Amino acid sequence: MVDPPRQPACWNNQPDRPLRIALAHDWLVGTRGGELVLDAIAHAIEQWDRPATITGLYTMFDSGVPISDAIDALPRTVSPLNRASGALRRWLLPAYPAAVASLSRSLARDHARTPIDLLVSTSSAAIKGLRAPPGVPHVCYCHTPARYLWSQSDQYESGDAKGIARGVGLGVFSGALREWDRDSSDRVDLFVANSGHTRDQIRIAYGRDASVVHPPVRTGYFTPSDETQRDGSLLVVSALEPYKRVDLAIDAAAAAGRHLTVIGTGSHERSLRSHAAGHRGGPVTFVGHARDDEVRDAMRRARAFLMPQVEDFGITSVEAQACGTPVIARRAGGALDTVIDGRTGMLVASEAPEDWSAAIRAVRPPEMAGACRSNAIRFGASRFRREILGAMDAACPPRGPA
Repeated sequence: MVDPPRQPACWNNQPDRPLRIALAHDWLVGTRGGELVLDAIAHAIEQWDRPATITGLYTMFDSGVPISDAIDALPRTVSPLNRASGALRRWLLPAYPAAVASLSRSLARDHARTPIDLLVSTSSAAIKGLRAPPGVPHVCYCHTPARYLWSQSDQYESGDAKGIARGVGLGVFSGALREWDRDSSDRVDLFVANSGHTRDQIRIAYGRDASVVHPPVRTGYFTPSDETQRDGSLLVVSALEPYKRVDLAIDAAAAAGRHLTVIGTGSHERSLRSHAAGHRGGPVTFVGHARDDEVRDAMRRARAFLMPQVEDFGITSVEAQACGTPVIARRAGGALDTVIDGRTGMLVASEAPEDWSAAIRAVRPPEMAGACRSNAIRFGASRFRREILGAMDAACPPRGPA
């Protein structure tokens, strides 16, 4: 049973003007899965059969990098933390509640000048704690309750100096931050989770229920190609951070004796390169950042796509399936929603490299390609648009003529 909206909806929703919607997002420092969802929400609002307009976007950090045409065109309000160097963003974690409080005051001032009818946040850190003005419902599309507080805090620690410092910081501040994170969840009237796994995490962390709306996948762009031949390699597309467990993918590829391509950047890259250098198995190529067409080409060529981490949903794994490529993933998290064991890939229960190597040998790319593509189609943009607008309608139902 999904929680109904917890306060009267849309006091300012007047039939004679468009619905005014404010968006909020943790940070705008690059384009990854969360930013693609934010862009999809903006496009869904544009295509709604209810007249609606987006008044602005509230975020803790904005590096100024282009995100998308729809997002880049929005007026933005940023927190005072944005004055700090971008390299310090993750080290400013204890100040996130103050940043959200500052944005809440900005939103209240803006609302006093031009009232809004609905607040929609997309959150994997702290922005779900944004306080909507009185009488304005708040819908939160939750990618995950903050991993570093609730589910994967140990994965943010590593043996290098940065990892040790992260661990010490979390040890000092995590208790107070968890309390704030739990208390501020009351500022959300309707939670929408990106997977069944995230819905469960919302229940554990906040004691709240949520509907599930899977993120949109660009299945029209990520497609199979008859002109591209499989080369037997393995592929990871991921941020290079400790919790992404790319080290496990390196171990698995070495055990299988296959070439691994790693696309992505992050703070853990130097450690991962050292880890790969210590193996005598198949070679590991670190590509760094890659364009969409380069990622698509790599997906079309790979024998299998590896997702060794417990992912909240895993958009890239569905993109790989859309290209007809099987996915080998942990039997946990969002993979339970997106990978059909034995049909579109393999789910591995352990972290043992030999079990992953066995799964690599077991996948059959030519035979699985059709099922992979069909499975990915389930997560297309039209379904997301219909379901996310349904959630907004539930929080802010249309009002008839006065």
